[in-house]
Amino acid sequence: MGSRLNQSSSASYSGGIVIEGLRKVYGQGDTAVEALKNVNMSVGPGEVVGLVGPSGSGKSTLLKCLGAIIEPTAGRMVLGGKVIYDGAWQIPDLRTLRRDSIGFVFQAPYLIPFLDVTDNVALLPMLAGWSNAQARARALELLAALDVAHRAQAEPSQLSGGEQQRVSIARALANRPPVILADEPTAPLDSERALGVMRILNQMAQQSQAAIIVVTHDEKIMPTFKRIYHIRDGQTVEEAGEGRSLG
Repeated sequence: MGSRLNQSSSASYSGGIVIEGLRKVYGQGDTAVEALKNVNMSVGPGEVVGLVGPSGSGKSTLLKCLGAIIEPTAGRMVLGGKVIYDGAWQIPDLRTLRRDSIGFVFQAPYLIPFLDVTDNVALLPMLAGWSNAQARARALELLAALDVAHRAQAEPSQLSGGEQQRVSIARALANRPPVILADEPTAPLDSERALGVMRILNQMAQQSQAAIIVVTHDEKIMPTFKRIYHIRDGQTVEEAGEGRSLG
């Protein structure tokens, strides 16, 4: 682990992710629990940053706030150059925000079992108003980039674990979101496949200029991050990572 760094200036990011003074309190009065106290983070376009911390440190709460799933108590969040929260939600339609601007990658792929691989990836663009031909072309483009085009007509149950995870990454990228939130994406994978997922995320970040946060406990992938945010007791500390090349 590298030396501790100063917090990055949010002014340096015209896009990406900027979080300033984020707080989240559950409950009121004597039963109130301050899950996030003063979270400050910046992730630039094309950057993949790690977020680590013990259970109960606030990682899940932070991800849910960023994903517009729960409302913070105070602070400011900017995603893809748009202020989405500043003391209150600044976006009227959070469902559309999640669909069009945030890609989610989970520990489990959560593919729809009765759709083939192509339709799993094409579904979100179609829901966003893309034509069937446009959505399927985008799906096939991503599947090719992720080396699973040969499984385009397969059902999820016919895929290996690594293939399912690559399809879930393709789905997260389908709408070209400026922000991707990955929650323990390598936990069920062996070292080779875990590093393969990180290689893909870094390649996709560069190609699409998406800002990516990877929440992880996985020691196998820690050396791949150039920057890591530790969250402890609801507050963040930034450290330099090794930034080891993935080839």
